[in-house]
Amino acid sequence: MDLLLHTLENGIRLVHYRIPGLVGHCGLIINTGSRDESVTEHGIAHFIEHMLFKGTKKRKAYHVLSRLEDVGGELNAYTTKEETAIHASFLKEDYERAIELISDVTFNSIFPEKEIEKEKDVVIEEINSYLDNPSELIFDDFEELIFTNQPIGRNILGTPESVKSFSKKKINDFISHNYSTIQMVFCSVGNISDEKILKLFRTSFENIITERSVGRKDKHWLYKPVSRTKKMDTYQNHCIIGNLAYNLKDKRRMGMFLLNNILGGQGLNSRLNLSLREKHGFAYNVESSYNPYCDTGIFSIYFGTDAQYLDKSISIAMMELKKLRTTKLGTIQLSKAKNQIKGYLARGYENHESLMLSLGKSLLIFNKIDSIEELCNKIDAVSASELLETSNEIFEPSEMSTLIYK
Repeated sequence: MDLLLHTLENGIRLVHYRIPGLVGHCGLIINTGSRDESVTEHGIAHFIEHMLFKGTKKRKAYHVLSRLEDVGGELNAYTTKEETAIHASFLKEDYERAIELISDVTFNSIFPEKEIEKEKDVVIEEINSYLDNPSELIFDDFEELIFTNQPIGRNILGTPESVKSFSKKKINDFISHNYSTIQMVFCSVGNISDEKILKLFRTSFENIITERSVGRKDKHWLYKPVSRTKKMDTYQNHCIIGNLAYNLKDKRRMGMFLLNNILGGQGLNSRLNLSLREKHGFAYNVESSYNPYCDTGIFSIYFGTDAQYLDKSISIAMMELKKLRTTKLGTIQLSKAKNQIKGYLARGYENHESLMLSLGKSLLIFNKIDSIEELCNKIDAVSASELLETSNEIFEPSEMSTLIYK
């Protein structure tokens, strides 16, 4: 993989991968998310993401939205617990337009008071919509259960009360404390020469000056398993079972990704899908997930089922975990699991928007980027013994927490 890497004097890093094609993708990823908020700022990282589209020093909201859409492109953004991203997709001829726009909304947004008040109602409606979806809400509630009274445990959207408290001063204070150029990566995948994108990158970003930040400090998490049942007005029962898992920099995370995929990944041949859905018909939605953060991680199993099948479904899920703890994968099983993950990885590389964001996140977190060959080598290096050891550590029943919506 022939990548262009460059760092400006202000610390903003660039990664660009040139590919043939008509469409380009680029974005700015900032190492700031909801876990960097104080209690009184709950939800402000996500709120700022909304407000970046509401006008800059030289553009009104309409002109921000129309700048790329007028030429068939798209400007978008998202917020997670650890990052904020502003990204765009467009015809390759519009690279300059896209890069300048991303720089403008990130560093020149003016956050009009009238727009702040309007956007509060929009975000509160987003929160209410989320509260109406128990299959999504339960994941946030579970993380709050695991990380009680910790910023990383709080949901990304905030609460209606916290959102109502936001002001222009709060927004600017959060940005000045957290949006540091040394915690930013600009990433690009598209058909533009290294020389041209480097010139555009410098033009739009090299004069940006922000407060220097040391970045987020890692924490050591105190965890005690807990089980809780909440009464909810839902047709189905919803259940999530999980434990702490490895962080982003732990070498064992590759084995954890493999185990998660075997157990309840995106394939219909996952063990949980075959047992809970195909064999017994107890659940329509069943999955497992592994979310690594910079200093911790969470593994969880989720399913929705009829009340009469809840206990049976929990028993089946725990039995699948037990199999992975007590029985080492055979050579053929392990080979199939590795090939499946490598196939997903290759498909991800063909999604150029996803690849662009992946390159940026890798540079932001690790300050390096592995090629697909290097990633496949890491997958191949995982042994059956390692997976057995990981299973016994992460899937230990006495360490599992449970949240049930009834």
